[in-house]
Amino acid sequence: MPSQVDHQKRALRAELRERRQNLTASEREKATIGITNNLVALVTGLSASSVACYLSSPNEPNTRPFVNWALAENIRVLFPISREDGLLDWTVGESGSEVEGLFGMPEPVGEPLGPIAINEVDLILVPAAAVSPDGMRMGWGRGFFDKTLGSMEKCPPVYAIVFDTEVQPDVPHEKHDQRVNGVVTPSQILEF
Repeated sequence: MPSQVDHQKRALRAELRERRQNLTASEREKATIGITNNLVALVTGLSASSVACYLSSPNEPNTRPFVNWALAENIRVLFPISREDGLLDWTVGESGSEVEGLFGMPEPVGEPLGPIAINEVDLILVPAAAVSPDGMRMGWGRGFFDKTLGSMEKCPPVYAIVFDTEVQPDVPHEKHDQRVNGVVTPSQILEF
């Protein structure tokens, strides 16, 4: 039976999903420029030589210009691949092509490196529906990143990528939900 928190999460996700769908092309373009600049600043500031980052879908903050920059700078990028068991596999996407993953998300085609490959990165960039000012991240409900982050022995910094309005004063959460170290939006980098 769904809990009160489940209902709160579902309602907030629906509201945020609708807001994302209503963004104009120029709002998206402006957000992409800001997010790309802030991700470049974050990676440069951390001197990261390897990052884990997802390929964004059309309604998400656009990570693709950042990924292109990282690859051009010879930064190793690991991309998540959804697995049936609820874990994430990782690839460097060496073929340069992509497919639709288990849940319709874009995923690169490449040799699977196994779930523990993420242990070797300097920075993890994750999607989110919302993040609170204390670092509580609410994802989209499948738990892939919560499981991954919760199982890591030594976790590097984890930053969620969201639109400015998705930094929410209060984010409903449960025991298994994982906090992030910071958030990247079009207008700022917040560290918690």
